[in-house]
Amino acid sequence: MARKTPFAVRFMKATSKLQVILGPAARGNTGGKIVYRGDAAERGRQQELEQWEIVRNADGSTYLNPRTPER
Repeated sequence: MARKTPFAVRFMKATSKLQVILGPAARGNTGGKIVYRGDAAERGRQQELEQWEIVRNADGSTYLNPRTPER
């Protein structure tokens, strides 16, 4: 009885064939500067984040608590 080839081996064989056809995966440069657009979507996300208060415990765990409205 023939042994079945493991899935990982079959997957690697298929991806290597795709690499021959499509070329290697794109590799970006992580040294570039970060660009902040400041568009409406970013401002909306920032407003959503401002409703939460970050609490960090001494053990390293982090919690989000709703901010209490200032009176």
